[in-house]
Amino acid sequence: MNKKDISELKRRFKKEACTITRMCGCYVDNERNRVVRLSETFLNLDEEEFFKYLEIAKKVLSGTIGNNLLELAVPMEEEAPGGRQQFLMALRSSALQNEELLERFYDLVIDNYDYAGNYLILIFHDAYDVITKTSDNSKLDESEEVYEYLIGAICPVSLSKPGLGYRADENRIGPRVRDWVVGLPESGFVFPAFTDRSADIHAIMTYHKNAKEPHVEFMENILGCTARRTATEQKMAFASIVKKAFGGDEETSRDVFYEIQQGLSDMAEETADEADTEEKMRLSHVHIGEIMAESNVPENAAAMIETSYEKEFEDEVPFLENLIDAKAVEAGSKLRQNKELVQKVASLQQQLEDTRMLVPASEEEDAPTGKIKTYDVILRVKPEKAAQIKSQIIGGQKCLVIPMEEDEYAAINGVNTTV
Repeated sequence: MNKKDISELKRRFKKEACTITRMCGCYVDNERNRVVRLSETFLNLDEEEFFKYLEIAKKVLSGTIGNNLLELAVPMEEEAPGGRQQFLMALRSSALQNEELLERFYDLVIDNYDYAGNYLILIFHDAYDVITKTSDNSKLDESEEVYEYLIGAICPVSLSKPGLGYRADENRIGPRVRDWVVGLPESGFVFPAFTDRSADIHAIMTYHKNAKEPHVEFMENILGCTARRTATEQKMAFASIVKKAFGGDEETSRDVFYEIQQGLSDMAEETADEADTEEKMRLSHVHIGEIMAESNVPENAAAMIETSYEKEFEDEVPFLENLIDAKAVEAGSKLRQNKELVQKVASLQQQLEDTRMLVPASEEEDAPTGKIKTYDVILRVKPEKAAQIKSQIIGGQKCLVIPMEEDEYAAINGVNTTV
């Protein structure tokens, strides 16, 4: 599923466009006990409930593709009778009317989902009549197919924060009554995936609120798919590779990581400028090696990083965009600017020191009144050139004459001058 497919589904999560037929659920406490079950005709819900549940369903399709949203391929064994895909297809075909299948789904989540607190399992059934579109995206009044699908969500349920409030029964300000509040999903899925405006029963789109620590058991044990790493996890793994290559030298590893990040950013810009950019670029260990060569990373560290990178990502080579850390690129840019500024200040200080050294000590001592003698002309020349400088009267004006060879150049007040 791409952004266009996801946007098409999300646009339907509005009061006037919604066609969700049914919603079922199960509230589970922290000891994995079923507290209450839900079974509702979705369009018959009270307006306030309707919009709250619709917000939960929409959230499952929110976030960045490759990070919060991961599309998983259904393994062949799960497509066989008794497999997870077959179970989900049966649940879809039942339109959530089969209590036995629903209980089995709840069991699957309760037995496998790793969560310490209370949570609500929700599952929605929808049937979307996909209207045919022409090449210019104009809609035709005819259907391509009916995309029937399920949206699953696991939402944390936690106590509201303590505070003060008006207690109408006592007509006073007192402690607010705390109640259990359903939050937005931690994990979710859409089955089958909606790819190129059509159902793909061989794929499941999954949602993960926490991209740093997604629920792997949700992907593998509940949905029966091989887990994938989010872009955030890939960034973290890559940063760890660079850090390990320099042992405990935090400063050096940081500087090298910033340099590599700048190289990745430059590569992304170059790729974006190319004519054919529809296909995302995967970043192999060879690309990493080339970037490090241009960044002057020490050879032994570069070899270690490249080897570790190849091993770490042998199952799935990351996309270039997944490894770019915008904050690191910005921090590296600021660090370089600071270093350049320090170098300029040091250069200016050296120039001031050189100028001071040109003032004869005897003249410094001849200033008892505190007056500092200044010069209209200060020359800085190579030692071998100093002996060639002569004083000469030209046109009645006293001048300093400096002989210049054809291959010699001069700078006046820091500006290159042709002679």
